[in-house]
Amino acid sequence: MTNSSSSPARFPLSLAVITVSDTRTEATDKSGPILVERLQQAGHRLHSKSIVLDNVYQLRAEVSALIADDMVHGILLTGGTGFTERDNTQRAIHPLLDVVIDGFGELFRQLSHEEIGSSTVQSRAFAGLANRTIVFCIPGSPGACQTAWDRIIGAQLDSTHRPCNFVDKLR
Repeated sequence: MTNSSSSPARFPLSLAVITVSDTRTEATDKSGPILVERLQQAGHRLHSKSIVLDNVYQLRAEVSALIADDMVHGILLTGGTGFTERDNTQRAIHPLLDVVIDGFGELFRQLSHEEIGSSTVQSRAFAGLANRTIVFCIPGSPGACQTAWDRIIGAQLDSTHRPCNFVDKLR
């Protein structure tokens, strides 16, 4: 499917970035700044950046407030997607989603396999829509954030990406 008229104007989104960690500070967080840089380079606006403890209820509260905020189109979470006791992103966020975007986690692991081999099976990256807000949950490594943005998220948040993107599904 091609667009017969001229390309639609790029629609800048307002995105929030959350680093999920019990140990990171603004000084030691390397993944959150990568996502901030990428989204700004793509012409989007940073709504907010925060570091939230890997606690189910604190994480749910932060993300719920952003999902309810009409000024937020998307949320990028980095961290808490592994298999340790303290990896609670999946448990905290899945109940908030109206729709899970199954293909995101599948594609992320496929692309990640090219970079880190079979260790990608330990990634529980996922995405979904909640209240017409897109939520991406990415592993906490800088490399994972680069792969996710550069090879999936950037295009899917670009209103000119064809044959489809998520921009028209957001508020």
